[in-house]
Amino acid sequence: MDPRTQKKLELRAWIIKAMAHPTRLFIVDELSKQERCVCELTGMIGADTSTVSKHLSILKNAGIVEDEKRGLQVFYRLKIRCILNFFSCVESVLETTARERAGLVG
Repeated sequence: MDPRTQKKLELRAWIIKAMAHPTRLFIVDELSKQERCVCELTGMIGADTSTVSKHLSILKNAGIVEDEKRGLQVFYRLKIRCILNFFSCVESVLETTARERAGLVG
């Protein structure tokens, strides 16, 4: 593999790794519906603010979400909505795999 291809694949893996946590997947899913402040996400997730902020920081550093400070609160929204296409693809894989396994069982 040439260095340029290697770098491109490493960057793709970095983005996928940034989402590779159930809490971060939940955050992206929630932000696909509407922007949210950290306090809302903290309540929905049931974790402390520092934990949720760390997850948001990982997503922000990967370029998936962006934030906006309003007064004392920070609001987050999806920066790149096409990430939802990836989720749709993942769901298709899960459905296909489930159908295939069901066919093998019966």
